[in-house]
Amino acid sequence: MTTFANMLGTLDHLLGKAQQAGLTDDVLSVKLSDDMFPLELQFRVALNQILLAIAQVGGEAIPLEETPYRSFAEIRERIAAVLSHIDRSDPGGWADPDAIVDLTLPNGVRFAMSAEDDIRDWIMPNFYFHVTMVYALFRQAGLSIGKMDYLPHMARHIVTEARQNAT
Repeated sequence: MTTFANMLGTLDHLLGKAQQAGLTDDVLSVKLSDDMFPLELQFRVALNQILLAIAQVGGEAIPLEETPYRSFAEIRERIAAVLSHIDRSDPGGWADPDAIVDLTLPNGVRFAMSAEDDIRDWIMPNFYFHVTMVYALFRQAGLSIGKMDYLPHMARHIVTEARQNAT
């Protein structure tokens, strides 16, 4: 769950930088290419991957986000709501790693896999893919961001001179 929380921090951080830079909510419609999802849907699918994990493996009845987000502010509210779900979820009560998860995608493709396979092979790669697309779309829209904006949670691990001398 820490990984999800860290990367939700990334999404919130990127939104904050976009707002500070004066990007408008209009950027939510940008795409990398015609056959890819727009920025808004990249955010929504990333958040839905977490909700899907909590529902499928955590056994909680949590509806997925289906309504398009209309603003940066709304997305930030949804990030906070998903973080709240994470805080309330107890991974100790999640399904056994070998329990079967049956997943049918909106396009009709169906997967049957263990709970462990679901998290490792479906949820995490999709989650990271959509978070990365958010980063790429913001870059394409002209937002000045770098790798540490993708990994802001790593700032707590930076070795400063004082910290280095203490070890």
